[in-house]
Amino acid sequence: MHLARVSKVRWLWCTAAIALAIDQLSKVLVLVGLDLPTRYQMDVMPGFFHLRFAWNTGINFGLLSSNADIVRYGLAALAVGVSMYLVIYVARERRGKWVEMAAGLVVGGAIGNALDRVLYGAVADFLNITCCGIHNPFSFNVADSAIFLGAAGLCVLMWKRREL
Repeated sequence: MHLARVSKVRWLWCTAAIALAIDQLSKVLVLVGLDLPTRYQMDVMPGFFHLRFAWNTGINFGLLSSNADIVRYGLAALAVGVSMYLVIYVARERRGKWVEMAAGLVVGGAIGNALDRVLYGAVADFLNITCCGIHNPFSFNVADSAIFLGAAGLCVLMWKRREL
């Protein structure tokens, strides 16, 4: 892969930078500004949207939770590896700005959560949505949302092109 081709996926890099910046700023706001780790929970829209803090040492829903450094750094390395693969995959053939933007969301979110693992030893999760009387015990963060939206976007866009 020629490095010049990787640098030409501007939409990917811009979207990744924005997703990463919003993720990290939201975590600083929650960790420092609101001191949510001490307060644990704040009702923003009672019965629907809460800030509920949790350190997640695993992956989605706490799977693979462990305080072992091998899990911590292994998951961070996996996020970086997947991000590198995705950048190369998208750069190999110009796939258009929408694919680049979707990939950028995944890359920005993955790097945001990898940074948390390296800096704090766990991912800071704090967004909680409850609906229709069903209590949701799990929290997530901006990076998780970016990864989900980016992955869903990639699936839709690639399916439309029949590349899946």
